Amino acid sequence: MGKESIATSFADSLAAIRSKLPETLQNPQVGIICGSGLSGLVGSFRETVIIKYEDIPGFSTSTVLGHRSELAFGLLGDGLGVPVVAMLGRFHCYEGHSLPSVVYPVRLMAKLGIKDLIITNAAGSLNPSIPVGTIVVIQDHLALPNLTGMNPLLGLKTSPNLPRFLPLSDAYSPALRRLAFLAAHKLQLPDEALAEGTYAWVSGPTYETPAEGRFLRTIGADVVGMSTVPEVVTGREEGLNVMVLSLVTNFVVIPESYRSIREEVHSELAGKKITPPEVQVVSHEEVLSIGKEKADVMRRLVECVVSTI
Repeated sequence: MGKESIATSFADSLAAIRSKLPETLQNPQVGIICGSGLSGLVGSFRETVIIKYEDIPGFSTSTVLGHRSELAFGLLGDGLGVPVVAMLGRFHCYEGHSLPSVVYPVRLMAKLGIKDLIITNAAGSLNPSIPVGTIVVIQDHLALPNLTGMNPLLGLKTSPNLPRFLPLSDAYSPALRRLAFLAAHKLQLPDEALAEGTYAWVSGPTYETPAEGRFLRTIGADVVGMSTVPEVVTGREEGLNVMVLSLVTNFVVIPESYRSIREEVHSELAGKKITPPEVQVVSHEEVLSIGKEKADVMRRLVECVVSTI
């Protein structure tokens, strides 16, 4: 897609969206991307307007269970409220979406006028000290796809005003992260409800093997997931302040040692009884279940952060 057709696509998208919005919601200040099972945040909106992705030129459709395909506009927070826009369902490369399609909504939200981007996701914990149910305020990321040819900024820039070489040492806004911990204090959440850590982006859709999980833990990742980093990178390119909240929905399966089939066969041949160990696996249903259980905490936290921006 050339620069002219990209510009035309954004213009069509903006026109379609603004034709459905009242004046109070035309210029949202905060953009929110809702991860697996976390779309319930829209229940806290006032004067809500829902626009289906299929009605927005240039938008794709999410195919993942737990993700809706709607853009929600509304007022969030105390008093008059802050105008916000939320993606109720994101796009992933593993669904077959191209990287430009995955990050298209972020660029569109920037053109709508947002200054702050809050991204939520469901993630697996690689760190034994970060248990299931913890909300991790991300301070850095490891993105193997970015380093090996799946960077969302590859190719033509969508605008000549954007940087060609983007620094990411400041990707995660300290100011927004501070608001997250202040919000947790205001909401009287227990200290262990929130943690800080590094997010590893993998392409998916497979969950990690024990060796892959061990590798990611060894190189410094605390949690791992199949999304988020493309949106972070694009948000920073667009000049947005970015915060990521990762809800830990499962532990990555990293056994201390492997089951030895060789030893089992030796024992069997020696006449000893063998009790095979239980096989641990992760399921998407488990992810959605924890997401549903902790969705209210995430909703209140995001609402409180938005109120104080």
